[in-house]
Amino acid sequence: MAPLRLGSILLGTPDPDRLRAWYVAAFCPTVTPSGFLDFGGVEVLVDRRDDVAGKNAEPGRVILNVEVDDARAVAAHLDSMGVTWLAPLEERRDGLFGTLLDPDGNYVQVIQLNADYLAAQRTDRPTSEALLGGSPAFSGFSVDDIPAAKRFYAETLGLDVAEEHGMLHLRLAGGREVLVYPKPEHQPATYTVLNFPVDDIEQAVAELRGRGVRFETYDYVDAQGIHRGEGPPIAWFRDPAGNILSVLQE
Repeated sequence: MAPLRLGSILLGTPDPDRLRAWYVAAFCPTVTPSGFLDFGGVEVLVDRRDDVAGKNAEPGRVILNVEVDDARAVAAHLDSMGVTWLAPLEERRDGLFGTLLDPDGNYVQVIQLNADYLAAQRTDRPTSEALLGGSPAFSGFSVDDIPAAKRFYAETLGLDVAEEHGMLHLRLAGGREVLVYPKPEHQPATYTVLNFPVDDIEQAVAELRGRGVRFETYDYVDAQGIHRGEGPPIAWFRDPAGNILSVLQE
């Protein structure tokens, strides 16, 4: 059996609004459109449950480990929030560790791993994996007009888009991210740079047309702009910079 991926962690609570707001204030995770808290690729869902108490009676069973670059700065921020420390931040063999309580009494551990530990982790891996196997790779493509691209991807396609240093970060479902960067001598990609799987391609095409999207009229597509030959049904369209995108029904 192939290894499985842990999709997310659920924190049950009788007061999800309070607990969610605390985690956002404490650690600044990205709040996804579906309401998950994204801690660098590990998503936590704070959800209401009627079968749990207001305070966790056995908080040691599950502990959230939050790895940070500057544990002392994070601890100072948490102190300003008035948190309760179960074990104050201290130097251990592998780095700085501290355990605090969230509003429901769950254990949250702040960790800053030291250089020796990280170096040992890298040397323990096979050479090929140590090179790039652990890198959180992402893809990207260029456009000639960042404001136009931002309007298209955020408003027309409804993606979660962040702008930073003159570039766009398209935050996609499943924790994926695509970088969109400006290029003065931009040439549209001649291949499909981004594919969007959908449950109903006819409905997706109709909704996108209603938002002003024009689909490519290749010889091998039908009247709706959908190719129904080998492989899944697929329809292609372009962003304002001329890059090719698609929706496909898997």
